[in-house]
Amino acid sequence: MSQSVERMSRVDTAWLRMDNDVNLMMIVGVWLLQPGITHAALTQRIEDKLLKYGRFRQKVVQDAMGASWVDDEHFDIGRHVVRESLEPRSGQSMRDALQERAGELATTPFDPRHPLWQFHLIEHYDGGSAMLARVHHCIGDGIALISVVMSITDGGMDPPQRKKREQPDEAHEEDWLSDAVLKPLTDITIKAIGMYGSGVAKSMEVLAHPQQPLLGSLDVARMGYQVVSDAAALLLMPDDSPTSLKGKPIGKKIVAWSEPMPLDRVKTVGKGLGCSINDVLLACVAGAIGGYLLEQGDDPSGKEIRAMVPVNLRPLEEAWKLGNRFGLAPLVLPIGLDNPVERVYAVRRRMNELKGSYQPLLAFAVLAVAGLTIKPVQDAMLGLFAKKTTAVMTNVPGPAQPLKLCGATLKQNMFWVPASGEVGLGVSILTYNGGVQFGLISDAQLCPHPQKIIDRFEPEFEKLLLLTLMLPWN
Repeated sequence: MSQSVERMSRVDTAWLRMDNDVNLMMIVGVWLLQPGITHAALTQRIEDKLLKYGRFRQKVVQDAMGASWVDDEHFDIGRHVVRESLEPRSGQSMRDALQERAGELATTPFDPRHPLWQFHLIEHYDGGSAMLARVHHCIGDGIALISVVMSITDGGMDPPQRKKREQPDEAHEEDWLSDAVLKPLTDITIKAIGMYGSGVAKSMEVLAHPQQPLLGSLDVARMGYQVVSDAAALLLMPDDSPTSLKGKPIGKKIVAWSEPMPLDRVKTVGKGLGCSINDVLLACVAGAIGGYLLEQGDDPSGKEIRAMVPVNLRPLEEAWKLGNRFGLAPLVLPIGLDNPVERVYAVRRRMNELKGSYQPLLAFAVLAVAGLTIKPVQDAMLGLFAKKTTAVMTNVPGPAQPLKLCGATLKQNMFWVPASGEVGLGVSILTYNGGVQFGLISDAQLCPHPQKIIDRFEPEFEKLLLLTLMLPWN
């Protein structure tokens, strides 16, 4: 039987080759389920739902020109849905043991002879079950993988059927974005960036339709100036303030997560301050990191650190197609500001500056170019981001209502983002079922106790809430 071969897009190739000795490009998540589920039930659900996405039956084959997706002729579901038992050490809680296991899996490479994903089920955990999922970033970004997650839950929808094309190689379709963005100030790029003001994802979509008319010369001039300015800003980004969170990682990962905070309270504070929910949450992140550094004897006064924040570049209705369609926006976190209200306004100002920026597009272009080069050149290119970045941070909106899997309720979930190069800190924010959670993954050399940062998030929010209530109510 002949194998189905599909060329991998350039950006996905860049993510594939970004693995190194201290950072694997792996998205890791945990689900806590009540009551418990069985390994047999989970295996059946994965076979029925997840494997309808063809990508999860395909392995990666690399060659001199890049990589291809190839059907795994020896695919075995038992290799990818694994039953585990969790045995805490003396004095170790079940939660600590689960966090330790998640950290181990985040540093365990996949077998390259088979598809790059696994689900690890702990059937008996805290009166229910715990599931650890890990997926290589080359398969898809966070927004894409949410559509996959939704499909395997009870009542989840199957992925739409792909339309048959005369040319089966879909990598060309996926690469139109990088081709267009890599031609600065050409008609297609001008049209793509300026066509819509409502969102970057819509702007990206129009790149696929070069027959649409161009904008007027004034719009062209404005766009050109902004592109040149943002390109210069990316190249000339100053280095982060030196802190103990930045240095040489050793490749051992530690994960931590918080208990959910009520999302309504966050919305109330944001409304009272005239800020977005995101502004409030990111200000809490900055405060928690600053407080942790101070506790460690590393004075954050007057310091700032940069976090690379993913920006979605695709319409959400196309997330099921998987792959990576996001850019990166450099957000400076004011960790040295003591006043929580002052800090949230500083974050709001910086977020507003990024909203009109084309830096996410340019970062996507860098990834596209990197996917064409040999690995040493790719590593050098992506080092631009790593040297000027302390953390990777992502904020993903989850379902507002509780999900079920195999009849069990998903009580709590969290995921951790990978960091590239020698970046040693990943911050995740997830909203789900009316709550908001923080997750942290860190290198043991740079941040050996990430739970100490996690435990500061809620107190930081409480300080902000108290100060907000003390402000004039006009």
